[in-house]
Amino acid sequence: MRILVTGAGGQVGGELVELLAAHGEVLATDRLTLDLAQPDAIVARMREAKPDLVVNAGAYTAVDLAERERELAFAINARAPQVLAEEAKRRGALLVHYSTDYVFDGSAQVPYDEEAPTGPLNVYGHSKLAGERAIAASGAHALVLRTSWVYGLTGKNFLSTIRRLAAERDELRIVADQVGTPNWSRTLAHATAALVAQGLDRLRERAGLYHVSSAGSTTWHGFARAIVGNAPRPRVTPITTAEYPTPARRPAYGVLATDKLRAAFGLCLPAWDDDLAACLASGPAQ
Repeated sequence: MRILVTGAGGQVGGELVELLAAHGEVLATDRLTLDLAQPDAIVARMREAKPDLVVNAGAYTAVDLAERERELAFAINARAPQVLAEEAKRRGALLVHYSTDYVFDGSAQVPYDEEAPTGPLNVYGHSKLAGERAIAASGAHALVLRTSWVYGLTGKNFLSTIRRLAAERDELRIVADQVGTPNWSRTLAHATAALVAQGLDRLRERAGLYHVSSAGSTTWHGFARAIVGNAPRPRVTPITTAEYPTPARRPAYGVLATDKLRAAFGLCLPAWDDDLAACLASGPAQ
């Protein structure tokens, strides 16, 4: 089959290009070859590529900057998925799209399931929720996969930031009152490839919204401690959200329940700390 991957230069997209090659001809696009803020460009690429499967790994992810760039965030996170879904429906293709725990307000104390009420606290979350709703309204066969706290060995993310700062500072002051689940980009790509391996017909039959996440939870402070490990420096000091103000509000709790994914597809991701250890010990994508 022909597989169009957007965001191929990103953390998940880069891993997907390698893994999905086992399932068909991969047509990889990045921000230079497909500007997701341009609907006409998306339509043209879709009609040229004639894909059977579209995996939208492209997104606007600058959470704080989105507070000032609302229009661009909505163009990429809401309008682009809508156009991809409409074109996928037109062709009879399947769409796989990624969303986020930031669609929730973080007031829960137990993991969010797919039926939990949404209530984004920031522009980024609002734009991603709008994308989810646009896909659902399109009538396309689609899997919308919510995940959280994505990291990897490449690109700009919490892991790379902590490793850089750990080499520069004696102390890291990290927020300890926001709870969530770190997810390695490679594991998310493997999970996506495992879904594709089950066949497009099966995915069409079970199209809908799913939470895809590693098991367990931690805080940003706990995540940083795990990255630093047993090194004598830097000290990793817990602080509150109030001590680290940001332009965009973050949910205090964003753990995702994954029972629906396991029931529908038999997929269960590893514990987040085991996956982090595997990431830190890993090499290039495989």
